[in-house]
Amino acid sequence: MQQFVCEQNIVHFERLLNETSDPTVQSTVRALLASAKRQLALLNSAASGADTTPFEQRRRQHVDPATIRRQFQPEFDSSPHPYMLLDPGPGLSIVDINDAYAAATFISRADVVGRSLFEIFPDNPDDPLADGVSNLYGSLRIVGETGQAHAMAIQRYDIRDPDGSFVERHWQPINSPIHDTAGHLVFLLHHVEDVTARR
Repeated sequence: MQQFVCEQNIVHFERLLNETSDPTVQSTVRALLASAKRQLALLNSAASGADTTPFEQRRRQHVDPATIRRQFQPEFDSSPHPYMLLDPGPGLSIVDINDAYAAATFISRADVVGRSLFEIFPDNPDDPLADGVSNLYGSLRIVGETGQAHAMAIQRYDIRDPDGSFVERHWQPINSPIHDTAGHLVFLLHHVEDVTARR
């Protein structure tokens, strides 16, 4: 029911945005639209993640994620580029991050492994137009649906500093699928570069 309401709100807010020329109304509707898109992304992320394979089929697939991880873990750990590994299933749980990712985002591996992506990286509540959650979820969903890597446009996605305050950050994200030998989606690899200084 919540999903249906969010979808309907998005349709209505987009229509209102196209129909009005009043700057005050446009500002209000943009904030409402961003909120509805964020809520829909969170609902879809929790319900199905980014893997579009039907649940029964996923259950029948005998995938050994640990074996697949061992193949790339040394390069993942030692890379100077920030990487996060995600479970594509419901909740989009964080499987692992490398040291470069931890340093870039002020988090530690021990604090985030096993937790939901958007629990750790919510939108900045002080920015009513924040669209990091909805855009990132959209990109991960594209990867899940197509089986192909997806490069996002530069994205403002504020993060919490060590004190818990949100700080402005701009990122260049690339999301990629990791498949097993049978072609089943096992992980999503999220790579970001901090381009804040270039903005």
